[in-house]
Amino acid sequence: VQLQASGGGSVQTGVFLRLSCVATGSTFSRLHMGWFRQAPGKEREFVARISGSRSSTYYVDSVKGRFTISRDNAKNTVYLLMNSLRSEDTAVYYCAAAQYSSLIRGQYDYWGQGTQVTVSS
Repeated sequence: VQLQASGGGSVQTGVFLRLSCVATGSTFSRLHMGWFRQAPGKEREFVARISGSRSSTYYVDSVKGRFTISRDNAKNTVYLLMNSLRSEDTAVYYCAAAQYSSLIRGQYDYWGQGTQVTVSS
């Protein structure tokens, strides 16, 4: 499975960005997809995940109500819509794919290259 993330950028606080991640090389609808992020000097942390069926989503507390994960299985794409961005959301964002639904970084088998999101006031 190959994952290609895009959509990052430099924005001001309060605006939105939508990240995309296109998957190739597998039956996308069977994959559980997640977004992680890594800020400078910090561990890579879980942000959100969505099940293959799109019926189940989960978010880290710090983004609940602001971020929305979704997927389009016809386009082999998972999205992360990020609203009301804050400076603490600044990080490299990674999409990842897993065979099973998980919040744990180590249980994701495939990773995209990351896309930088920088939020400034």
